[in-house]
Amino acid sequence: ESFKVNSFEQLCINYANERLQQLFNQHLFKLEQEEYTREGIDWTQITFEDNQMCLDLIENRPVGILSILDEKCIVPKATDATFAEALIHTLSDNARFKREPKDPMVFHVNHYAGPVNYNTAGFLEKNRDVLQAD
Repeated sequence: ESFKVNSFEQLCINYANERLQQLFNQHLFKLEQEEYTREGIDWTQITFEDNQMCLDLIENRPVGILSILDEKCIVPKATDATFAEALIHTLSDNARFKREPKDPMVFHVNHYAGPVNYNTAGFLEKNRDVLQAD
């Protein structure tokens, strides 16, 4: 999903969608095709886009978007702007990541379903937000 302005919550939703897409691909394509090969079934190879690179961009440690965000949340003087700078500095070589030259607070992720731009304003505060005790 993509809206005019996308923030931390939308990144989390799109990350969950990426995980679900990978699970779907794994079971429907990869495992089935491996089983057909093992059983000697005559079939035609199905090509599909693997979204592992996008998942790596988001979740890899120590250089994924979420781990960089976690790191910035424990740095005393970190801001959403320094988080954005860290993303650009660390991830600019990743084919699935792109910076927005017109706005230093915005970055783009090329998700399985297409590109989405995210504005980092509020990312640190939202990531620090703790669950309420019952």
